[in-house]
Amino acid sequence: MKVIQLHKNETKLIQRAAKQNREAQHVLYELHAPKMLSVCRYYIKDVHQAEEVMLNGFFKVFKYLKTFKNEGSFEGWVRRIMVREAISYLRQKKNIEFAREDEYLEHDYTNNIKTNIEVAEIQMVIDSLPAGYKMVFVMYAIEGYKHHEIGELLKISEGTSKSQLFKARQMLQNKIKELNNTSYGTN
Repeated sequence: MKVIQLHKNETKLIQRAAKQNREAQHVLYELHAPKMLSVCRYYIKDVHQAEEVMLNGFFKVFKYLKTFKNEGSFEGWVRRIMVREAISYLRQKKNIEFAREDEYLEHDYTNNIKTNIEVAEIQMVIDSLPAGYKMVFVMYAIEGYKHHEIGELLKISEGTSKSQLFKARQMLQNKIKELNNTSYGTN
């Protein structure tokens, strides 16, 4: 019963916010900002820059709120805006480079690494990836985009997306193995 009530409340909030009701916009912001900052942070290493991107994203959310048709989740709609805003920010900073390789190796992507690494350490490992690898990895593995969608958003081929993901996973596995060895005292 609470879930239905929350959905109805959010729908009303969205309707009020679309009519430029600042209080409703503030409540929507407070509800979604923590998750959206996390989304921006996946792409942008510096938390202050990620926060700036999130704020710009929310500006666009409220500017285009009238176009939200209540088809699918509101959070998903906002999340897509945040992802595009992060990509746009990185493009402006010219922090993205993709190796134009359409060939990649077929590989079993099963996670075969046993680790006791903390979430913060995993985020640091992801942050250490080259920007192109990181972006494709986050979009595919965390956000759930398909390679053709990644290609469209990043203006790269589907093969380049697959190649970037393959290389990102290889680098992540190597870095996690290094961390494991270090944490177990073998290095």
